[in-house]
Amino acid sequence: MRKLMLTALLAATLMPAAASAQSNAELRRDRQDIRSEQRDLRDARRFGDRRDIRDRRGDLRDARQEYREDLRDRGRAFGRNDWRGGRDRNPGFYNRGTWNAPFRYNTFRPGARISSGFYGSRYVIADPWRYRLRRPAYGQRWIRHYNDVILVNTRRGVVVDVNRGFYR
Repeated sequence: MRKLMLTALLAATLMPAAASAQSNAELRRDRQDIRSEQRDLRDARRFGDRRDIRDRRGDLRDARQEYREDLRDRGRAFGRNDWRGGRDRNPGFYNRGTWNAPFRYNTFRPGARISSGFYGSRYVIADPWRYRLRRPAYGQRWIRHYNDVILVNTRRGVVVDVNRGFYR
């Protein structure tokens, strides 16, 4: 188990930060590692000595810390460009046909203010997880604007994030 953890630590230091975003499967494996370490600690308490218990506690603490870090990284980076790989593997899913709004196309940038007509309920993407978009925070919505996808803070009307050319 220690060799696996050392290998993971080495790989994490060599990979760039943007590439370290965690997928659901990786987080699931982290949770399995935590359960495995908990079983090892329980066995050490039953059959081991003090040193073995101390080592197992450290391993469990490290596994939990790794899971927390991966979860935090996922919240920050996961979904920023994760949809690109899914779009390349499933082009029909992202091909939603021509779509036109009753207003002309505008190029939005993060920080810009837009009117509520741009992010009305008609334009909201109700299931962003299907498109591998990150979960919007409270008061934010993913909306479609022609072939772009925009994350908008609905309380202030401020554009938070823009994914251009999302749909084909």
